[in-house]
Amino acid sequence: MTRSSLIRAGAALALLTALVVPTTAVRAAECGTGNAALNAPVTASSVETGSPFTAASAVDGNAGTRWSSAFSDPQWLRVDLGASREVCGATLQWEAAYATAYQIQVSADGSTWTTAYQTTTSTGGTQNVTFTGTGRYVRVYTTARATQYGVSLWEFAVRTGTGGGNPQPGEQLLSYNKPAFASSFQDDGACPGCTPAKALDFNPATRWATSATTGWVDPGWIYVDLGATAQVSKVVLQWDPAFATGFQIQTSADAANWTTIHTVTNGTGFKQTLAVSGTGRYVRVNLTKRSGQYGYSLWEFQVYGTGGSPTAPPPQAPDPGNPLRLVWSDEFNAASGTRPDATKWRPEVGTGQNAELQYYTDNRNAFTDGAGNMVLEARREVTPGSACPVDPVSGSGTCQYTSARIITEGKASWTYGRVEARIKVSGTKGLWPAFWMLGTDIFKGTPWPASGEIDIMEHLGREPNTAYQTIHGPAYFGGGGIGQARDTGQDFANAFHVFRLDWNSRGITFSIDDVTVLSIDKATVEATRGPWVFDKPFFILLNNAVGGDWPGPPDATTVFPQRMLVDYVRVYQ
Repeated sequence: MTRSSLIRAGAALALLTALVVPTTAVRAAECGTGNAALNAPVTASSVETGSPFTAASAVDGNAGTRWSSAFSDPQWLRVDLGASREVCGATLQWEAAYATAYQIQVSADGSTWTTAYQTTTSTGGTQNVTFTGTGRYVRVYTTARATQYGVSLWEFAVRTGTGGGNPQPGEQLLSYNKPAFASSFQDDGACPGCTPAKALDFNPATRWATSATTGWVDPGWIYVDLGATAQVSKVVLQWDPAFATGFQIQTSADAANWTTIHTVTNGTGFKQTLAVSGTGRYVRVNLTKRSGQYGYSLWEFQVYGTGGSPTAPPPQAPDPGNPLRLVWSDEFNAASGTRPDATKWRPEVGTGQNAELQYYTDNRNAFTDGAGNMVLEARREVTPGSACPVDPVSGSGTCQYTSARIITEGKASWTYGRVEARIKVSGTKGLWPAFWMLGTDIFKGTPWPASGEIDIMEHLGREPNTAYQTIHGPAYFGGGGIGQARDTGQDFANAFHVFRLDWNSRGITFSIDDVTVLSIDKATVEATRGPWVFDKPFFILLNNAVGGDWPGPPDATTVFPQRMLVDYVRVYQ
């Protein structure tokens, strides 16, 4: 059951962003999204002695393999594009051994080089840079290392221009953030700002819908202006439950005269990937039959092909490496009574929702026990001036309980990896301890459940032997979330247990004490439940709630205080 509605959407999000400034800007509309370096011939200045980290591993499309150099400066990685190309950008996915200073260079002959981009303040991670240059060869030339080791790249991708008659790198996304038009759109309390542009923003948490007053009729339509003539090869539609059972994919040179290139008469909703073949500047989904009484709605409308005037979408985060590396942790080994580390956690203060009865204090209920654990303590304790649902034990609407909720938002967040904690949950009726994650965009205006929620552990005091692991998204949330329970036959409050999430671009696997509880496949969710909103940064939450719609309230048998003990929290990538 969802817990994320406790978040106060008005809170500020602290962003620590390293900006990489290109030496020469290029209009995004002229730069393709394909990777011209993928599996291209590649050479390097060196390879780490005795390692399997070859140059080819940086251009194989596998973010789990990498190139690593010798432990000296300078170093370089060179890609042969096969012919002279207009190069307009690159994505570098650095391993922890990154370069603080490097150049991206182009060459016609692999011998004489021209610098198209340079930085002396690189911070590693995934860097998406733009520039202009022409050549058959593209090289990353590093001059300063961040560590005592060499330099290492999980992936090096090269983007090429779409104009001037240069060869195309292959099928690419043409529709991202292009002008969109529709028969109508919805903008009310049920779907605020659901404009046609929302179907083209490459954000599966936003959608276009036809107007609730004029658009629940047949036919309807939505089209995109690709900016220039394109050869269209694929259309991807991610439907809201208000989908079309009948529709056509059409192209046009002038947005007035349309040619049908694909017809569907038995649409099934969810995600549909359609192979098509047509030419035009404009691509339209002409909607002829609704699946129900409502209108039409799309989370995503994506057009792929060659030509057009594409804008590069945001780069996807790399999958975790192999082997995994510890990138963040809190072991809670401080002296007894120490409050949570302010560099890693911040408290959320105030009342909850979901009919919860506690008041979360400013770390007064969160402290170390001196034995290596963080304590989140729920107490029977009145908070004067507060307002909670009526407590059935006291009959009061003033909050009768206090507890703790700490989060990493504004301190740290992650896209993909292994996230785990060793926890001894609180017990007794009416308690609801949890270890979970929320999308950071909930603090930037994305409402729950579109922000996404990952529940790595939820426990109900009234079900002592069971723990739950669940995901929530815009089309599967609350009681309809995708999850699984594990019943061990033993009270979880009697011992510590390790609750784990393994997460990558293909899906999520949950486990408890190294036993897999549930594996969730991204493609299956998109095809059967709705959009996948877990390819973005999430932050961690720990809390020990009292009461709520799901666990029910405490009663006369409930024992306080109740302690949730956390031995450690660790993140690996």
